Parts: sequence; C-alpha cells; structure tokens
Amino acid sequence: MTIQPAKLSDPAVRAFVTAVNAHDRDAFMKVLAPGATMADDGSDRDLDEWTDREIFASHGHMEVDNESKGGRALVARYSNDTWGEMRTRWSFTVDPEGRIARFETGQA
Repeated sequence: MTIQPAKLSDPAVRAFVTAVNAHDRDAFMKVLAPGATMADDGSDRDLDEWTDREIFASHGHMEVDNESKGGRALVARYSNDTWGEMRTRWSFTVDPEGRIARFETGQA
C-alpha cells in the first residue's frame, strides 16, 4: 500500500518527496541543508550532478511503500526515464533546523 507524500511522518522527508514528485528543483534545494551530501548504493556522489541526472532531467518519481525510524527511512518504488521502476531504500539525516543534511539511497 502506497503512503501519500502528505501523510509522511517527518516534515523534511515529506517536503523532499513532494519536491521530487513535483519536479520542483527550487523546493528540493530549499529542503536541503547547506553542504548537504548524498550516497547512491553506498558510494558518495556529487549531489547536484546526481539529482539533476537521476531526478530532474529524467522525471524521477517516488511511490513510498513504507517508512520507519520516525519517517527518516523509506522503501519506495522509484522510477525515472533512464532506469524505469525499481524498489529503493532511502535514509535521511535531518539537521536541527529541520533540513536534510544527508540522504542515502540504493536498491532495496
């Protein structure tokens, strides 16, 4: 059963998923802390390059199947024009100001 983005527990993660699905780069960047980092399949990546390629240029979309760790860990069906759909895991580190300092993703 899919969890609607508006029902996700953590406000920063909710804003992240909403921005991804709306292809709203400005909203996406606002939810990230200055100097935010990310990893894909265990390897650190350049955040701007990765998000441009995997989310914005390829119409990324997240269908969240479940959440844990207070909403900071997700399992989602992620799709984009490059890879099609795959089952993915996402984990988020949120800073004291409520912005995402780091996210990690990979195949679930």
